[in-house]
Amino acid sequence: MRALRILLIVVVILGGLFTIADRVAVHFAQSEAADRIKTNEHLAETPSVSIDGFPFLTQVAGGELDEIHVGIKDYEVATGTAGKSGAAGASTIRIDDLHADMHGVDFSSDYSSATARTATGTATISYDELLKAAKPEPTQVFPGVTAKVLGLSDGGNGKIKVKVRLEGSVGPKKFSQTTSILSSVTVEGDTVKVHADSLPETGLGLVERDVRSVTDFQQVIDKLPGGIKIDKVEAAQEGVHITAKGTDVDVTG
Repeated sequence: MRALRILLIVVVILGGLFTIADRVAVHFAQSEAADRIKTNEHLAETPSVSIDGFPFLTQVAGGELDEIHVGIKDYEVATGTAGKSGAAGASTIRIDDLHADMHGVDFSSDYSSATARTATGTATISYDELLKAAKPEPTQVFPGVTAKVLGLSDGGNGKIKVKVRLEGSVGPKKFSQTTSILSSVTVEGDTVKVHADSLPETGLGLVERDVRSVTDFQQVIDKLPGGIKIDKVEAAQEGVHITAKGTDVDVTG
């Protein structure tokens, strides 16, 4: 019995040491991965990285990690540009609170690269950032009449409220009219699109195509971390909420 007690004590001690070593190793790996992502993605702040699964060292020995979670507070995306009727999208756009969950992460023998079989993510584009995709200057929509998007906000029920100002003169009469319209936001491929559900009544006989050249706009977002792609978009209180997914995703960027 005494020998059995000694054996149990030894097992408990060794198990405790292994757990400590395992947690030290995973902490070091998380820190190294965060630094590498910061460098490769040219981030201003170090992202958060969490490696799930226990024991970590056993996963390393097997060459695959169960899950890695990455969080980036502010991610500046260099984008392609896309505009409707000549309106250019912003060349960069900031994405807030990007969270990515990587599953089935294989890494190279020298640990210089890692690839996730699948990945999902969420993030938010603020309305101020999305506004960059709209035409920045007043645009003529009718002889003597210009229109400009002044701001975007939550319109409720998954809609964006687009504030538009129309001003100019028709004959001797000058006018300035500010109105808000509800718009839908969708994604097609790598392009986020804002489309007015209906246009304001002005009594001026404006051509819909001309007005929509201002009220409708779009923005390409094609360079998210690791090559993940936008899957869905939805207007929310703080901005446009996006979900993304991908396969064979480069974890380190």
